[in-house]
Amino acid sequence: MKNKIKILVTGAESQLGKSLRMMPHPDFDVTFKSKYTLDITDKKAVKLFFKEKNFDYCFNFAAYTNVNQAETDKKACFNVNVKGVANLAKAAKKNDFTLVHISTDYVFDGKKNTAYMEHDKPNPLNVYGASKLMGEDIIRQYLKKHLIVRTSWLYSKFNRNFVKTVLELSKTQKKLKLVNDQTGTPTYAPDLIQFLWFMIQTIEENPKKNYFGTYHFSNQGKATWYEFGQKILSLAGIDKKIKPINSARFESHVVRPAYSVLSKKKIKQLFDYKPRKWEEALKDFFE
Repeated sequence: MKNKIKILVTGAESQLGKSLRMMPHPDFDVTFKSKYTLDITDKKAVKLFFKEKNFDYCFNFAAYTNVNQAETDKKACFNVNVKGVANLAKAAKKNDFTLVHISTDYVFDGKKNTAYMEHDKPNPLNVYGASKLMGEDIIRQYLKKHLIVRTSWLYSKFNRNFVKTVLELSKTQKKLKLVNDQTGTPTYAPDLIQFLWFMIQTIEENPKKNYFGTYHFSNQGKATWYEFGQKILSLAGIDKKIKPINSARFESHVVRPAYSVLSKKKIKQLFDYKPRKWEEALKDFFE
């Protein structure tokens, strides 16, 4: 590649934003923007910013991701996940860049018991899932040049996530209780970043091929939160019992899908890309 590909990253302070910062790529010139330096919910600010700057891609990592809080703070959630996304989609159309948007397994209702394909009908059960689906729909409506990547159970060395929470709780609680009737796939943020780099490189090297559309990426395999928790403690060398419980017994006002494993068939076929197993990725977290 002669000229460096110019990429804007919104949501620079997110798990993905911070992970990407630790994984620079020689072919890409990356500009990082946090909500403090570019608020995607501010239509005027977004317009002005893209008037002055040129990009080939925008990785939208900006998102409202607190699933519990979203139920009571619906306005803030929709502001970022719907309005903010609409502002970026319109800017992408006007300024001719490709929008790479991260979405979620929570757009599905979990009633399947086989892995969800990209074309399966979404039916979100909670406010967060509904807001992410609306964001997806807006992108498809406005913009041909888009790549929507749905992922699941994201964790990293940064910010709040399940792995860090389990490790913290293991220090203060005698016995941990974790849900054993929700199945999904943990995804290590650096693995997703690696796939995004690979995806963009492949697209740049095959300019005649149309890759636009929706994809699923998570690590391989599946687990319940309980099984995930057990593996975390075992790799951390912490000898502590976890009690498996039903989600009905868990004090939460949020309905979550019982099964949200994502099929990786499409990225295997189209990009010849095979993610590694979630257990393998989790080992890397501890190294």
